[in-house]
Amino acid sequence: MTNSTGKINVLMVCLGNICRSPSAHAVFKKLVADAGLSEIISVESAGTGSYHIGEKPDKRSREAAKKRGYSLRGIRAQQLQVEDFSHYDYLLAMDENNFASMLAMAPKQYHHKIRLFMEFANNAAMAVPDPYYSGADGFELVLDLVEEASAGLLSHIKQQDLH
Repeated sequence: MTNSTGKINVLMVCLGNICRSPSAHAVFKKLVADAGLSEIISVESAGTGSYHIGEKPDKRSREAAKKRGYSLRGIRAQQLQVEDFSHYDYLLAMDENNFASMLAMAPKQYHHKIRLFMEFANNAAMAVPDPYYSGADGFELVLDLVEEASAGLLSHIKQQDLH
């Protein structure tokens, strides 16, 4: 499913792009690098909202990620753009609200690229809950969920796109 860049492009999407999607971005990027696939799979993140454009990920996200060996360095909040639907092969929403926003924004021919990120996890949860108003446990839960979904996504891409 590679596009004109020759890479498989993955975009993680939440509301503000400062908690969930940057965490998913960092976790998946590390899994891809550890698998030796960084030349083939690229990952970015964005938000459906414009609240935090240009900001670093939430400090609590950065701290929780660092404890597990992930770096959110260099990630800055950006807003999802219409052109992203043609550029990315996988546009992965962290929850139903962002999924619905993405479908409403995307030209119909790209709807097949938009999925809930948790579809790739062996977990009953279909959403990565927003930890913004929670304590540290909320950020740990986000990492638990995105680690599981990232492993499932990488497995899916290897099976569907890389052979």
